Amino acid sequence: MTKRRSRGDGGIRWSESRQRWIAEITIGYTPTGKRKVRSAYGKTKTEAKAKLKEMLREHEDGLPPEDRSFTVAEAVRDFLTHGLPRRSASTVEKLTILADTHIIPLLGRRNARELTADEVDTWLAGRAKVVSTRTLQELLSLLRRSLARAQKREKIKRNVALLCGVPEGRAGRPSKSLTFEQAEAVLAAAEFTSMRAYIVVSLLTGARTEEMRALTWSHTDLEGRPDLNPPIPPHVMVWRSVREGGDTKTAKSRRSLALPKRCVDALRAHQQKQAFARKLAGDKWEENGLVFASAVGRELDAANVRRAFRRVLKNAGMTPTAWTPRELRHSFVSLLSDSGMELEKISRLVGHNGTTVTEKVYRHQLRPVIQHGAEAMDRIFGVYS
Repeated sequence: MTKRRSRGDGGIRWSESRQRWIAEITIGYTPTGKRKVRSAYGKTKTEAKAKLKEMLREHEDGLPPEDRSFTVAEAVRDFLTHGLPRRSASTVEKLTILADTHIIPLLGRRNARELTADEVDTWLAGRAKVVSTRTLQELLSLLRRSLARAQKREKIKRNVALLCGVPEGRAGRPSKSLTFEQAEAVLAAAEFTSMRAYIVVSLLTGARTEEMRALTWSHTDLEGRPDLNPPIPPHVMVWRSVREGGDTKTAKSRRSLALPKRCVDALRAHQQKQAFARKLAGDKWEENGLVFASAVGRELDAANVRRAFRRVLKNAGMTPTAWTPRELRHSFVSLLSDSGMELEKISRLVGHNGTTVTEKVYRHQLRPVIQHGAEAMDRIFGVYS
């Protein structure tokens, strides 16, 4: 005669409807006295017994019951819905696109509890053939954070994505810089376009495109203070960007840059054109104080700038799709380097973290204006009149 299991040892039964053996244990009771049951399924009685022993062992060890039907897709969706409370809509949209394109179609149906590090490594290796290393880093980070959230909520016991590293991804398009002749051609092509001031200031100061789009007239001084000792030249205060929160990429990116003569003239002409556009727009104009704005005063987006920039490149006789606005910044660095400027000065001009400068800038504190770039650009392109 088969020995009956003791109370609390769980049990095994056959389910005709599921055509599976079901292992069940009692893990507690609700406030109303209803029994809380944890179940596992097996194709064979032996498999069900093994799962019963595992559940009993975990229960005795005080481990929380895992959701055995919880999938990777559910973990990722839960993170995107509830795990990004202070992120911008654009960041959530970007992560959702990454998840829908690369994670959920390939790993989504996998039981999160049974996911292995080898499976994650295989998935990463496959993605490395189609995306860059940077994108791979973002994908693995998204998976890690999704599983970490599930682990904290006792859906799974461990986060296997933490055991995996990022392989080398597909090589991206290398950034380029304009030669002096190309730079002159671009400046000439931009002369009578709406992009003239944007291109001149980007190329001759090295400001990032997200810093240019956030630049305000209140942070632009086209007169300077020649009466002071030492005098303060015309300059722009690069203290903002279109990033979330309005901060620059790093603390050291907040800097004040002297304007070459050519930039001052381009910005004055641009100011007059914007005043005309404001009058033309009438009640439709939205005053945001932006130096570079749309026809109704709104912030430009990256696609707008890219399209307008490429029209200028076409007029300059260059291949438009081979260049992006950020390469004006690369050209700035290259032209300064070719002119013999020291690397440390260039690093400070472009706001890189790798400099030895340790000073910090606060939003309402005027930093000494960095003049090396303006002096060098006036020397490279000649004083514009």
